[in-house]
Amino acid sequence: MRTLYIVTHPEASHHVEGLVGGWYDSPLTDRGLAHARAVASALRARIPDDAEAELLSSDLLRTRQTAEAIADLLAVPVRCDPRLREKSYGEAEGRPQSWLDARFLPPPTCGGRLHHDEGISGAETLAELGTRVGAAVDDLVAREAEHQIVVTHGGALTFAAAAFLRLPLDSLEHMRLHGTPGGITVLTEDDFFRNRSLIELNATEHLHTGG
Repeated sequence: MRTLYIVTHPEASHHVEGLVGGWYDSPLTDRGLAHARAVASALRARIPDDAEAELLSSDLLRTRQTAEAIADLLAVPVRCDPRLREKSYGEAEGRPQSWLDARFLPPPTCGGRLHHDEGISGAETLAELGTRVGAAVDDLVAREAEHQIVVTHGGALTFAAAAFLRLPLDSLEHMRLHGTPGGITVLTEDDFFRNRSLIELNATEHLHTGG
């Protein structure tokens, strides 16, 4: 059985300051750091000590800090991959969320939603986000570790899970998985049929029990 754990990083400074995230390189808050340790403890409880594990993270600071907490407890190295970054919001990054909200062009109700230009200079489309995140997950799954951990961002969760489940990008025009800071999503592939399943979406119990 292969198990993939997708971790969305805990609370970062841009969350509490009301700033646009994206590629803005915000650190975890003190609360976020405590939640990163709780995430690590939850994964330690799920992954046997003698199991082969692999840890891949977005290269942004808030995800690296989360991954480092996991690496310390599981005694595995962190590999960073910029393809796992959050969606780029271009010139909006690091600005007040209200600045983005005033300029954002919502996607159409039907058709072309993944390729929609949101009206923000330098911002990625959802198709660009999904393509690069999917490629990173495909490369990870090509490896044979029994337990694989991806530390990424809320906006990337849908595309990471979909890549593992082999859902075509075009099928995601309307589908989104909701991930909150510090959540753990669990997917598996069985050894016999090679079927892939979404087992648990955005588990957060560990954040309320202190890990």
